[in-house]
Amino acid sequence: MDLTKLIAQDLLKIRAVFFRPDEPFTWASGIKSPVYCDNRLTLTAPEVRTDVENGLAQVIRENYPGAEVLMGTSTAGIAHAAITAHILGLPMGYVRSGHKDHGRGNQIEGRLEPGQKVVVVEDLISTAGSVLEVVDVLREAGAEVLGIVSIFTYGMQKGLDRLAAAGVKNISLTNFDVIAAVAAETGYIKPEDVQRLIKFRNNPGDESWIG
Repeated sequence: MDLTKLIAQDLLKIRAVFFRPDEPFTWASGIKSPVYCDNRLTLTAPEVRTDVENGLAQVIRENYPGAEVLMGTSTAGIAHAAITAHILGLPMGYVRSGHKDHGRGNQIEGRLEPGQKVVVVEDLISTAGSVLEVVDVLREAGAEVLGIVSIFTYGMQKGLDRLAAAGVKNISLTNFDVIAAVAAETGYIKPEDVQRLIKFRNNPGDESWIG
């Protein structure tokens, strides 16, 4: 089976991605969303977790064969970076959202040498703001960031534009369009809801898809 579809089925099975187009969720930003995504649930579902980590390892081998270190985003990417690094036999670390206020004040945890080739491991990409902050921190430390791997991406234009402007490639195991299609195929949502979901993805500020 295609990896994007396998991971989509996995995430839906454990309700890590949950569609509710008729009763939208409200994001912290105030945006109404037909989708709730919590990829942390993959960690407590061993079969799904195996698919995810093997998938991330496969994507890194294929797209970033020169990777020397994996760096997880704090906090959601840390466990995935650790397990994937174990599969690949690579070192790993993670990047804090800010400097520690004690000890050595590190923002990058784990050993990172200037010039090392790094792949960032993230769980979810929407507007890409937080993951690009991690990329900036690593670049400032002298790392060569080969790119990002993530479990799921919305494919929002704002995120795509930000990644392009920063010159960073992201490879996701699955994406919004695939999950919406699989959700319709398996009866999680009605087939006619797919276009409503895509309308949200294309312009999250336009709430005309509701109802």
